[in-house]
Amino acid sequence: MSMDDRTCVITGSAKGIGRGIAEYLGEEGANVVINYRSSEGAAHEAVEAIESSGGSAVAARADVADRAEVEHMREVCHEAFGSCDVLVNNAGITADKQFTEMSREEWDRVMDVNLGGMFNCTQLFYDDIWNADEGRLINISSVVGKQGNFGQANYATAKSGMFGFTRTIALELAKGGSTANCVAPGFTATDMLASVPEEVLDRIIAGIPLERLAEVEDIAAVVRFLASKDSSYVTGEVIDVNGGMDL
Repeated sequence: MSMDDRTCVITGSAKGIGRGIAEYLGEEGANVVINYRSSEGAAHEAVEAIESSGGSAVAARADVADRAEVEHMREVCHEAFGSCDVLVNNAGITADKQFTEMSREEWDRVMDVNLGGMFNCTQLFYDDIWNADEGRLINISSVVGKQGNFGQANYATAKSGMFGFTRTIALELAKGGSTANCVAPGFTATDMLASVPEEVLDRIIAGIPLERLAEVEDIAAVVRFLASKDSSYVTGEVIDVNGGMDL
């Protein structure tokens, strides 16, 4: 699954799942654009990690909810590596609260980043993906988008919305020979779970048939396949990576 000379833009890739994806693709020979909003130091660490493994990378600051900043990120990509072959929409935020207590601002911000950011990035890189030799769009959703989760009405709605978006864009990209797929990770061992009480984590793990949280590498390995030319006949799919939670 060589990614030699493929240019990949991964949003929200300074930390967590996004960084794992970026490093996996970089190790396979891809040119990687590390996107971040506020974690500048972590973004440059990710660039250094990719370069130390023999890959090429550049950091690009952009709030994906801000179209002008995404346009700047596209310029950084084009100047460093040329057109984008693979776009991974990974950036996302949470603003958890029971629905009756949730403010419209908390609702809107999650939608602006998780769905609006996906819209901005996909539309601005669409021509690149269409014109690429087997371009790839990969959206990172969540098991929460399928199952819901108490206190996450905004997040679950946004992540569920990615499914319909992915399937529609897959139909539109197909005429150009490019694909669009969605990955729905389960609960993954990242900083987002660091503050979850141990007893809550124990209950989560008890509901996972494989009896463990996902590691970042579990998600990144699936994305690596979807980003490669080996996945050329897979499109419009939502791929669960959740340890069997739907069984």
